[in-house]
Amino acid sequence: MDPTITDRIKQSFQAQSMMETLGAELSEVGEGLVRITAPILPHTRQQQGFGHAGLTFSIGDSAAGYAALTLIPLDMEVVTAEIKINLIAPARGDRLIATGRVIKGGKRLSIVTAEVHAEENGAQTLIAILQGTMVPVPR
Repeated sequence: MDPTITDRIKQSFQAQSMMETLGAELSEVGEGLVRITAPILPHTRQQQGFGHAGLTFSIGDSAAGYAALTLIPLDMEVVTAEIKINLIAPARGDRLIATGRVIKGGKRLSIVTAEVHAEENGAQTLIAILQGTMVPVPR
């Protein structure tokens, strides 16, 4: 993969204060694929002690959006036009791993998905699936 694209994703990710607040990290960038991890911190839990759905959604949306960004021209950005989430299981564990993928890239729309897994004691459990549409916009 072109290092210019990888650098672009890294710089954009570093500019997201929300990801910093969540303790999220960019862990993999490939063509049409981005992986983001985030610890389940005390301030990102819901009332029963699980990772909050907002944490799950945030890193899933970002992973999917950045996956789309790997495939569009360097003079464009992407924004989420719509994205839905199916929460499958509680976010139990130490960290979440969101893997965003492009299903179909395009000049006007990119269809994306993300799977989010919770990791506890080295075992991963699928906790959410997201599907959405990213729209390229001028930088």
